[in-house]
Amino acid sequence: MAASELVCRGVQLIIDGALDGAGEVTLARRLGVSVRHLRRLFSDQIGVTPDQLARSRRAHFARRLLDDTDLTVTDIAFASGYGSVRQLNRACQEVFRASPRELRDRRHRRDRLVADGGLLLRLPFAGPLDWDAMLAYLGTRAIPGVEHVGDDAYRRTVVVDGDPGVLEMTPGDDQCVYLRAHLPHWEGLIHIVERARKIFALDVVIDEANRHLVSDDALGVLIETRPGIRMPGTWDAFEIGVRAIIGQQVSVAGATTIAGRLVERAGNVVSGLGPLGLTHTFPTPGAVLRSDLDGIGVTTARAAAIKAFAAAIEHDRIRLDRSVSLDDLVAAITSLPGMGPWTAHYIAVRLGEQDAMPTSDLGLRRAFDRLAPRTATTLECASPGWSPWRATAAAQLWMNESLAFRVESPAPLTPSRAL
Repeated sequence: MAASELVCRGVQLIIDGALDGAGEVTLARRLGVSVRHLRRLFSDQIGVTPDQLARSRRAHFARRLLDDTDLTVTDIAFASGYGSVRQLNRACQEVFRASPRELRDRRHRRDRLVADGGLLLRLPFAGPLDWDAMLAYLGTRAIPGVEHVGDDAYRRTVVVDGDPGVLEMTPGDDQCVYLRAHLPHWEGLIHIVERARKIFALDVVIDEANRHLVSDDALGVLIETRPGIRMPGTWDAFEIGVRAIIGQQVSVAGATTIAGRLVERAGNVVSGLGPLGLTHTFPTPGAVLRSDLDGIGVTTARAAAIKAFAAAIEHDRIRLDRSVSLDDLVAAITSLPGMGPWTAHYIAVRLGEQDAMPTSDLGLRRAFDRLAPRTATTLECASPGWSPWRATAAAQLWMNESLAFRVESPAPLTPSRAL
């Protein structure tokens, strides 16, 4: 059995109560592995041990009873698997930072999703990670209402089995990022963690990419200065595709404004998330197809391209799940009206295709040209030598350009309008 499948089964068993009255040894035996191996798999793949997940699951179940029933706190404690009210009090303080009675007092508030405390997970990674640079990149492109960057954190709404949730990602220590997940359902926790990891490209083998690129005349000084720059990914592949289409030939700020209007027009409102700077979930392909895009700030041709892209996703003519090769993905996207190689490659780099690069991008060209004293070649001629890590090279050029980092060249890097 594959490790991910085993963890999925383990999560489902815990949700079904496998650790209520039993221990991790029993669960491991049921899954056919040692308890040490089981704990390691859980820690590596979802950031908590089986026992930690079970404790959080019991606390959230109790929270639901406090919200949805008039049972006494004592009855809820025993119904949730606690041996006493004191145990329930301790669990609620740990998870929600409030007592059971305080939680019950706020059960009619609109911010229940935020007030649930969330499940805190540790997402490990290898190699350097330039949190500040990547957070700045995501912050300037954050879709209003759906994403928010502030207080050294990235936050966004998500949809899990049709219901809204929230993810908060903050820098950790000792090679990890912290994820606080406010989830409506826990069954697919491992898949939620896997998708969250993509946002900050935590699975990219950055040391290998840097070793390949550092000897390049143009990129070497950038990598030596900021070795932790990775190409940020995305939670929602359709979302990043629409954002790329909107961003054709407009500034980052302009594209962000238009994307926010699209969300207001076609997205679903999620109440109570004001403290996190969030208001909506991003619309589905079907919702975009049903929406009138007049007046949001895109041309008729651009609106048609968005609709064509949504229809292609809806009918599985374009697959954004990394199940097709880069060449096939680019071919499928560019077959649509209003979709050229730049759009296709930008979507690809944000999906995690490590050898994608939109070489026609104005921001990349400007950043590369500012390194001209170090090289006599062009971006098109240089980029094949960066394969198979051209996405990391693009990230270095984009972020060093936008953050105005100074390098050892006559002209400093200055902000660009790169998407």
